Amino acid sequence: MNRSILQALSVTTLFLVGMFAGAEQAFSAQTASGNKSPNVIVILTDDMGFSDLGCYGGEIETPHIDALAENGLRFSQFYNTARCWPTRAAVMTGRYQHQVGMAMNFGENAPRAYTGIIPQSARMIPELLKPQGYQCYHVGKWHLNARGPKHNETWPLSRGYDHSYFMLRQDNFHNPKMLFDDRTQVERPGDADPDYYVTTAFTDQAIRRLKGHQKQHADKPFFLYLAHTAPHFPLHAKAEDVARFRGKYRKGWDDVRKQRLARQQSSGLLNCELSPQDPLALKWDSLTEKEKDEWDGRMATHAAMIYRIDVGVGRIIDQLKQMQVFENTLILVLSDNGASAEYIVRGDGHKPGAAPGSSESYRCLEVSWSNAANTPFKEHKMWTYEGGISTPLIAHWPAGIKKPNRQTEHVGHVIDLLPTILAVAGASYPETYQGKPTLAPSGLSFAKLFNNQQAPQHEFLFWEHTGNLAFRSGDWKIVASEDQPWELYNLKQDRSELHNLAEQNPKKMQELVFRWQNYADEIGVVEWGTFPQARRKHTFEYKKK
Repeated sequence: MNRSILQALSVTTLFLVGMFAGAEQAFSAQTASGNKSPNVIVILTDDMGFSDLGCYGGEIETPHIDALAENGLRFSQFYNTARCWPTRAAVMTGRYQHQVGMAMNFGENAPRAYTGIIPQSARMIPELLKPQGYQCYHVGKWHLNARGPKHNETWPLSRGYDHSYFMLRQDNFHNPKMLFDDRTQVERPGDADPDYYVTTAFTDQAIRRLKGHQKQHADKPFFLYLAHTAPHFPLHAKAEDVARFRGKYRKGWDDVRKQRLARQQSSGLLNCELSPQDPLALKWDSLTEKEKDEWDGRMATHAAMIYRIDVGVGRIIDQLKQMQVFENTLILVLSDNGASAEYIVRGDGHKPGAAPGSSESYRCLEVSWSNAANTPFKEHKMWTYEGGISTPLIAHWPAGIKKPNRQTEHVGHVIDLLPTILAVAGASYPETYQGKPTLAPSGLSFAKLFNNQQAPQHEFLFWEHTGNLAFRSGDWKIVASEDQPWELYNLKQDRSELHNLAEQNPKKMQELVFRWQNYADEIGVVEWGTFPQARRKHTFEYKKK
């Protein structure tokens, strides 16, 4: 089959998908929640591994999120883009990051997929919900502007949000300096409050908006996007939370990985093998007692950061119940990429001997603990193996999810959140904006899953980030790291990607590589390293010290 035929089929498929999506929206809005539009909350964590939550095999205490899973829907095959801002762009627009200029954030002189500038024709979730009467609130990390404070037309208030308390870029958790309340910069809060912690502050701000909504707009539905910066590095946490987990990781990352997989298997979440330890991971038994204590402190801090997110989720649930809207609120919890193997010190630096989690410390998980956080998969944030792109996804909606306490093997992607939210809200995507055609979503609504029905599946899913590549169609997946050959896996039989079938099935391999290239050309992917901005050295060091 030649490329022109494939392109014609692609256009036809998109047309049919668009027709089906409209029908899906009408169906879901009428049957799932009656005539009353649900409230929607998206809780996005940052650099949280696939297995970090208790309901995904982790030993970290996350009782409130686990309760949402127990009384809702848990996804075992949901994907992100492998990096922070591309995932945020995909969530907000329902399109792959390349389609909206967010493959990287190199500025307007870069190729169109890499500028970091989302066009207005790519409408965002709040802009689409406003015509339905929604009030829209954002709290937390934004990371969707390449221009900085002078260019606040790219900020949340310019993209449909009524209020936003946001962090412009990743910062110190105890005393951030890039916080904004709507359009006003917030003075460094840690200067005035030694107990300040940004994860708690984000929860406080979310509750502030919920209370304000109840007072001023109780007759309207709301959309809340809570984008936590935890557990992204630097590993900062409240001292009492770190103490809660201190000593629990002295058994080392190998035992943690085995125990997490055992819980995943016993719960029915996964049925696959444990990937080998990353070749660059340290050998636990080779460490001194002092080194083991230091590494225990790192993972204890990571756990404490996730625990504090969960505490906040509990507070938000209590607020929703006080407002008597908990039953008709759809809550979605997920992560922007896999855990990070980065080794980096920046910002205020690291003070030798600083207590784990303190403002004076600056530590990362690095390869060994990131490998454990992504159990049972291999690789990390930025890579397109399962460890970099697999995310937990929990959906909770008492009024809308039939037969809760279910797990689904539905294969989805963060581009699906926008069409799903539009479906349950009874909203539609406009064909034009200011007289020009819009960029319609590439995602598919999975709202039918809430009614215990099958939802439409993607013909394929696509990945590219800094030369790391992947493509999934059905159970087949091809994947390649930068400048490395393609590999082929059958994920139904081998979700951990341990058995490369490229030599045994070259025809399937060639088919998927051709389809990857065809779509890459269509959405503006440029071979990594062939344009000036991509040849810059990364400011991060991955998988090495």
